[in-house]
Amino acid sequence: MKTLTTADALKLHAVSKTFASGEKQVQAVKGIDFTVPSGQILALLGPNGAGKTTTVDMILGLSTPTSGSVEVLGLAPRQAVRSGRVSAVLQTGGLLRDMTVQETITAIASMHKTPERIAPVMERTGLTGIAKRKVGKCSGGEQQRIKFALALLPDPAVLILDEPTAGMDVRTRRDFWETMRAEATEGRTIIFATHYLEEAQNFAERTVLLSHGQVVADGATGQLRQMISGRKLTATMPDTDSIDRVLATNDQISIEEQQDLRVSFRCQDSDTLARLLLTELGAYDLEIFSPSLEEAFIQLTEDAS
Repeated sequence: MKTLTTADALKLHAVSKTFASGEKQVQAVKGIDFTVPSGQILALLGPNGAGKTTTVDMILGLSTPTSGSVEVLGLAPRQAVRSGRVSAVLQTGGLLRDMTVQETITAIASMHKTPERIAPVMERTGLTGIAKRKVGKCSGGEQQRIKFALALLPDPAVLILDEPTAGMDVRTRRDFWETMRAEATEGRTIIFATHYLEEAQNFAERTVLLSHGQVVADGATGQLRQMISGRKLTATMPDTDSIDRVLATNDQISIEEQQDLRVSFRCQDSDTLARLLLTELGAYDLEIFSPSLEEAFIQLTEDAS
């Protein structure tokens, strides 16, 4: 893999993007800032319309920011892409349907002058078995794998993926991420946009959560769950009076769900509440839950709107 010449793979500073829509101006990205160190695996997570694809387009030089700046490997985006050190797997962009998979890979490898990478890349991306198949006969998931193989041919230092598993079934998606993990161990910087929570949770070291064109959370993926309000404790209470006593102890404790004497409390200090329930009130069958990434995703995006 090509050696990096900068400690940071990506820098976005105060980046905004506005599009004209008839007589109106639509601001798709609103002053986002983040830096990605080389070798990091970053998820751009957000619902449809959050600004993920617009951000990816600016990182790749396919679109120019209305204001702010983008640097990739210390270079302007288009310059970084032309150097062969940045590759992408995008949602859009067609393949020549009448060519075989092998012919497609070979043609692009010749442009990059990397014929020695054809066989290992096809093997790594699971295309060897369909090498003679016409691209037009390939499924949507297989065509995504072809795009992935093309992106790997120049041996890039930075790999950008925009909804890379769109069109893949569950098994193919799992195989794809196993391949991506292998790529990550070689030190590539991987930045992928997704609206699949499990992809961010299972693969990304860090997640930048976008909503309405803004960064609403940025941190280690596991820590995003702690950014919402507290934990949930579920216990079976001895009587209804004990439930009232819990609520009277702290105004930050609330009931999230209740079925008879089985109660789920939401609180900030789970340790203190657990001691109260077990030692003073005689509750039993206690369970403590950290918020899921899905809960964090929903609350943070709702707060932003």
